[in-house]
Amino acid sequence: MTPPFRADQVGSLLRPPGLAEARKRKDISFQQNAIRDVVARQEAIGLQAVTDGEFSRDWWHLDFLAQLEGVALKTNPGPRFGGTEEQPPIPVVTGKVSYSRQIMVEDFRFLKRCTSRTAKFTIPSPSMLHLRAGRAGIAYQDMEEFWSDAAAAYRAAIAAFAAAGCAYLQLDDVAFAYLCDPKIRDNCRRNGDDPETLPRTYADTINRALQGRPPGMAITMHTCRGNFKSAWVAEGGYEPVAEAMFSCAVDGFFMEFDSARAGGFEPLRLLPRGKKAVLGLVTSKSAELESKDHLKKRIDEAARFVPLEDLCLSPQCGFSSTHHGNRLTEAEQWRKLERVIEVANEVWP
Repeated sequence: MTPPFRADQVGSLLRPPGLAEARKRKDISFQQNAIRDVVARQEAIGLQAVTDGEFSRDWWHLDFLAQLEGVALKTNPGPRFGGTEEQPPIPVVTGKVSYSRQIMVEDFRFLKRCTSRTAKFTIPSPSMLHLRAGRAGIAYQDMEEFWSDAAAAYRAAIAAFAAAGCAYLQLDDVAFAYLCDPKIRDNCRRNGDDPETLPRTYADTINRALQGRPPGMAITMHTCRGNFKSAWVAEGGYEPVAEAMFSCAVDGFFMEFDSARAGGFEPLRLLPRGKKAVLGLVTSKSAELESKDHLKKRIDEAARFVPLEDLCLSPQCGFSSTHHGNRLTEAEQWRKLERVIEVANEVWP
């Protein structure tokens, strides 16, 4: 089977003790040993898609975006994650956006050397340069020029990963799911944007970025409503964005469905046949282990709208979208991933 797999994962994993300090010391040996260990653990439990746990970065998106030409980081004045006073920084476009040097490609190459399974790598979607970003009008007076440059930068990035042998790349994109929330849609209007047309703009940019990807390179998209120390930002079902999101020329969509905040499965009726919906039914935000019966029941509910053959299973998000990690233990994390594999093997024998 080609990616996404029946039992899959989003990407990030809880950082082991000492990794954060080692990264501050630029102790690459410690980091690489931690990646070797986490790869071996993923292989041992039976995952086909293996990641580096995002151990080579601090934030799921910022480490990549900040290395693009024309992008800087600044303090975030936007909506806070529920239950926390902390705010991640935000990217700000300060000049012409371009991909002038390889970004994270060496991190992928190291991962690929560590596993005989499918090495999966994640990068933020080009949409993340806009929705959760700052505004600097001096950089782009013409937004079409901005989107064109963003797409070109991502085409170059995707080509670089492909040349390094990447067969499974994921675009992490919270923009679509955030635009399901009326509060965030209102905030878009206050910023002078139109939340009705933004999803189509994001989809068009992603599709331009994917032009020219080589045959045999699977690309998926993950979307969720925020994941910072088990906290979240947005809520609302996928109906307002589903049609535009499903027009993205990716092979599968990792979709958050672990709580009522994500709404029902009805928007899946719009998924084009042949594309996969990876149901994020196992929460990465808490330690409670979902029962097999509960997960199977939920898969059956989703199969009312999408053929079972077009469905897969995964956690709803990563376990450590930032270096801080979510509020569960490593043992609880691994048990959840094992549960995904157990259920997938029984549903799709």
